[in-house]
Amino acid sequence: MIYGIGTDICDIRRIRDTLERRGERFAEKVLGPHEIEVFRERLARVPARGVAYLATRFSAKEAFSKAIGMGMRMPMTWRDCEIVKASSGKPGIQLHGALARWFDDKGLRAHVTVTDETEYAAAFVVVETRD
Repeated sequence: MIYGIGTDICDIRRIRDTLERRGERFAEKVLGPHEIEVFRERLARVPARGVAYLATRFSAKEAFSKAIGMGMRMPMTWRDCEIVKASSGKPGIQLHGALARWFDDKGLRAHVTVTDETEYAAAFVVVETRD
């Protein structure tokens, strides 16, 4: 049964401008431990790919926070929600800390998809109860 649905779209130019103003501190606030490594690798190779990666993760976390119905308030935090990918390339959500415990206690599971184009990144999340 569906618990919640969330969607988000963000302007990659806005993410890029914020990254230029705040530096990597912005990425470190938004990205979890695994994500920050991937971000740094992509940014070093092709800066636009690094920024797009950050934007898709930002968008997915916003969509997830909407799907669980709490927005960005505890136990939902940027860094405790990581968007990871399976070896097949399928994106998934990995939770940590209090957010993971809250999610497990509720008996929930999440599905996520992300996409980006030149100027926009978007994400869609469906959270359902485990039967």
